[in-house]
Amino acid sequence: MNSTVRLPGRISPHALLITTAAVPLTGWAVHALALRRQIADGRKDPLTGLLGRPELLAHVQRQLRRSRSGLHVLMLDGIRFKAINDTFGHAGGDAAIQTLGRRLASWSTGRRALAARLGGDEFAVSVVLDPATALSEITALRVQLQEPFPFEQHTPHLGVTVGIARAADLPGEDASRILRGADTAMYRVKQGEATFPYCATRADAYAETVNGRRAGRRGTHLLAGAA
Repeated sequence: MNSTVRLPGRISPHALLITTAAVPLTGWAVHALALRRQIADGRKDPLTGLLGRPELLAHVQRQLRRSRSGLHVLMLDGIRFKAINDTFGHAGGDAAIQTLGRRLASWSTGRRALAARLGGDEFAVSVVLDPATALSEITALRVQLQEPFPFEQHTPHLGVTVGIARAADLPGEDASRILRGADTAMYRVKQGEATFPYCATRADAYAETVNGRRAGRRGTHLLAGAA
């Protein structure tokens, strides 16, 4: 029995051209994919792995085109995080931030959601929820976020203020206005002017700002003084 493997006698110039071209193209495709991953990783917050404000705004804008009726934007601000930092040092403060980021990321998984860290102990979430159950889901999330977390031999408690903006309540408004509404709602709850769960009104979306930042946010008094 002849077991010799027969190879094609000729390779057409066209096939040879495709074969030789495929090698550098494949290498470039791998390089491009690696480059995209590096860029994506560079956009992530190094402490929590969450994306930032630009990606959050883009997600809100996309969802406004797809499902405005169910879109909710949550603005979250930590409570007593400075006390954790003062008591347990920077490592404890970082652990608190990481815990909150991890819990937000876990809650967002499997939902049409994007969680972002805006800086310090400020976070935000863009999520599409069933309007009939949205507030109960957000309330349950708040409870989950405030659970104590283990750090060394201690279990510090977390506190979070949550403001909500429903796109359905703000017809015609863009992503920036909706985020401003959620931010103002969070601030009103934090100041005791409103009770959680509080949803932003159009007036909240048009709240006064200092150089584009909500009046009362940390550091805005410096911006106002420089104006």
